[in-house]
Amino acid sequence: MNKLDNVIQGDCLEIVATLSANSIDLIYLDPPFFTQKTQKLTTRDGTKTFSYNDLWSCHQEYAEFLFVRLIALKRVLSDTGSVFVHCDKNATHIIKAILDTIFGVEQFRAEIIWTYKRWSNAKKGLLASHQTLYFYSKTADFKFNTLYTDYSESTNIDQILQKRVRDVQGKSIYARSENGEIILDDAKNGVPLSDVWDIPYLNPKAKERVGYPTQKPIALLEQVLAIASNKGDVVLDPFCGSGTTLVAAKLNNRRYIGIDESADAVALSKQRLVAPIKTESALLKKGRQFYVTADEDALRLLKGVELQPVHRNKGIDAILKTQYLGTPVLVRMQKKNESLTEAAYLLSAAAKKRGAIKSFLIKTQDDFFIQNEMPENIEIVESIPYKINTAIKFPQ
Repeated sequence: MNKLDNVIQGDCLEIVATLSANSIDLIYLDPPFFTQKTQKLTTRDGTKTFSYNDLWSCHQEYAEFLFVRLIALKRVLSDTGSVFVHCDKNATHIIKAILDTIFGVEQFRAEIIWTYKRWSNAKKGLLASHQTLYFYSKTADFKFNTLYTDYSESTNIDQILQKRVRDVQGKSIYARSENGEIILDDAKNGVPLSDVWDIPYLNPKAKERVGYPTQKPIALLEQVLAIASNKGDVVLDPFCGSGTTLVAAKLNNRRYIGIDESADAVALSKQRLVAPIKTESALLKKGRQFYVTADEDALRLLKGVELQPVHRNKGIDAILKTQYLGTPVLVRMQKKNESLTEAAYLLSAAAKKRGAIKSFLIKTQDDFFIQNEMPENIEIVESIPYKINTAIKFPQ
C-alpha cells in the first residue's frame, strides 16, 4: 500500500515499523495527554459523537507507551528532520524526560508555548490558557526557516533603521562613521518568531471545526510546518485524530502520512482531505489591538470604579463588576455631539437585550430633555467635569 498522502488505521508502533529509515522530514504528534478521562465531543449537527480513552493505570504505563513509539519515530526521521510533541500540563514532565533520553538534551530546540484566550467558569485555581509543544531535532544539522513578526509598538525607530555594533566593552551601540554620521542598517524583516505563539483557539462556530475532541487549529500546524519543513517534504502524524496536520500539509504543498487507531478518526481525516476547510482568523490578520475599541474618555471618567471595559458595542462602554439584584449593571457615557435622549435609548436597547434592570448614563454636556421621555431603569449621573463646568458658568 502506498503510504504517502494517505491515512492509515492502526497502532502507530506497528505502522511506523513498516516505514523506511530516515524517510520522514517532520513529525508532529499530539498523543494522549494523560488526562485520565474519556475524551468525547459531538458534532455541531448532533449526528456523530467522537471519543477516545485517555485512561492509564499509572504514570509508568503512560511513559512506556510513549517511549517505545518515540524510539520507533526517531528511526524513520531524517537526519535533517525534527519532531514536535504536543502536550499539556498533565504530561509535560513525563514527555520532556523521555525526549531528553531518546533525542538527547543537546538536540532540544525549543519549548513552544501556544497561548490563547478562552472563556471558562473555572474551578478554584488559575485558568489554563496554554499548551506546550516540545521541539527536538534528530541532529544538529536540522532544517529551520526563520519567520518574522512585526516590531513592538514601543520599538524606537532608531532600533529599526540604524546598524548596531559592539564597543570595546562588548556593549551593543549604534554604529557611526569616523565623522560621527549615522550608519543605516540593511533592510530588516522584523523580529524573529519567539517561542510564545498567540494563535486563537477554534471557536465553536469556526467552519473548520468538525466536533473532534482536542482538535487543533490549522493555523497552529501551519506554523510548525513553516519553520521546520519545505515544500515537498514528508510530514508524519502518528496520532492524527481529526487530520489537522494532514490538512495543513496538503494546503502547504507537503506530502503526508497520517495514522490513528480509531476508524472514525481515519474516516474523518480522509473526509477533510477531500475538501479542506480553513477558518481565516480575523484576530491573526488584524491583531488584538484592532478589537480594543472601548471609549477611552469614558474609561477615564470611570477611573476608580470596578468595571470591565466593553469593546465593539455602541450601546455600552463598561459593565460593573458588581451586579444589581443578580443582573448586570451597564454604563454608557454621553458622546460629543450626541443628545442625552439618543444616548439613553442606545443604552436602554443594550440593557433590554442583556437583561439589565439598572444602567447608568453619564451626562457630559448641556442638553435639554424631558424626564418622562427617559427609558425606564436608566439613571443619569452627571460627570465631575460637567458639574465643575456648570458650577463655573452658573455660580449660585
